[in-house]
Amino acid sequence: MTERNWAGTHTFAAAEILVPTSVAEAQELVASRPRIRSLGTRHSFNDLADTDGALLALTAIDPAIAIDEASRTVTVGAGTRYAVVARHLTDRGWALHNMGSLPHISVGGATATSTHGSGDRNGSLATAVRTLEFIGPDGGLRRVAADDAEFAGQVVNLGALGPVTRVTLAIEPTYRVRQDTYVGLSWDDLFERFDEVTASGYSVSVFTRWNTPDVGELWLKERLADDSAADMPGQILSARRVSDKADSPAADGVDNTTEQGGVPGDWCDRLPHFRIDATPSNGDEIQTEYWVDRASAVAAIAAVRSIADRVEPALLVTELRTVAADGLWLSPGFGRDSVCIHFTWKNRPDAVATAIGHVERALAPYDPRPHWGKVFSMPVDASLPHLDDFRELVARVDPEGKFSGPYLERVLGIAAR
Repeated sequence: MTERNWAGTHTFAAAEILVPTSVAEAQELVASRPRIRSLGTRHSFNDLADTDGALLALTAIDPAIAIDEASRTVTVGAGTRYAVVARHLTDRGWALHNMGSLPHISVGGATATSTHGSGDRNGSLATAVRTLEFIGPDGGLRRVAADDAEFAGQVVNLGALGPVTRVTLAIEPTYRVRQDTYVGLSWDDLFERFDEVTASGYSVSVFTRWNTPDVGELWLKERLADDSAADMPGQILSARRVSDKADSPAADGVDNTTEQGGVPGDWCDRLPHFRIDATPSNGDEIQTEYWVDRASAVAAIAAVRSIADRVEPALLVTELRTVAADGLWLSPGFGRDSVCIHFTWKNRPDAVATAIGHVERALAPYDPRPHWGKVFSMPVDASLPHLDDFRELVARVDPEGKFSGPYLERVLGIAAR
């Protein structure tokens, strides 16, 4: 078997990939295998999902989307892509609080890894989770809800607690969003008025290549009361608004991003960066991301800029985003509002490994926490206060280590027993 992740940067070592078409079939497969792990839409850039046993892909199971208007929740199959859920909700007058850059990712995989969008007051996608349904080692179903003990330890679970079959998410009434691009933001404005920059929209992304006269671009996504909302300002600090996506340097002539230029649209068509009907990003790339406490974010960003010459040879682009604090044990945003420093690298593993080393040393004084699904080399033991609690939880739920794998053993010390 030669199967790779979405970017082609990791070849899976698993002996087989199983694709059940029902939850009952998935239960039987889990019960019959000594080692098995969940495989989502393959958007992790490392070996997080891998195992020497079997991979279980739940993407072929009917999404069975069920909206509960009274509780303001939606329940979906964990293998369902966010785009499918989002369009279903929008068509019925509902919405999620945020979306990640790619709507192509699965609900189960994104929430299990604390994948996020952006916004000073927006938590990661995992913060919308209200219930989870797991398959246990014996194939039985196990349901946990937000009011259960240790629920906070089971949402961001990295697949260590068994395959998730169904996820319930909080929803809200639908809303419209416009997306505008600003260019020319000065480094002085970013460092001296950082809070003003990130508060300039509902969801804000700052793009930079570090070794440039100005920061780069500001992608600003703003919630609207209606389509007749007032125009956005032509200038935000030193950054000027461009008329449409074609004027944006980040577009690079590739029409795969969601509509900009201030055109109002459904939330699900503006909050992601990439369109569901196009190939997202470059594909042939490596990604890394570190979350730092917002209180030290400006110093951390300055530290990375100080090594721009060592980062630039391997870099495609960096994106800076904000995420609100949460209480989920393995979330990189646990207990602190965060700024995420994201690197999209060229697919040059040796050069990227060298650059990552420089970045991690520069960020070390600021207690960085890595995104679980990206490439990193730093240890994580000291950065999350509930890591030991999570290990104990895994030992109780999966005493034989059926759901472990090389990544969990190497990064978290969770091995098959």
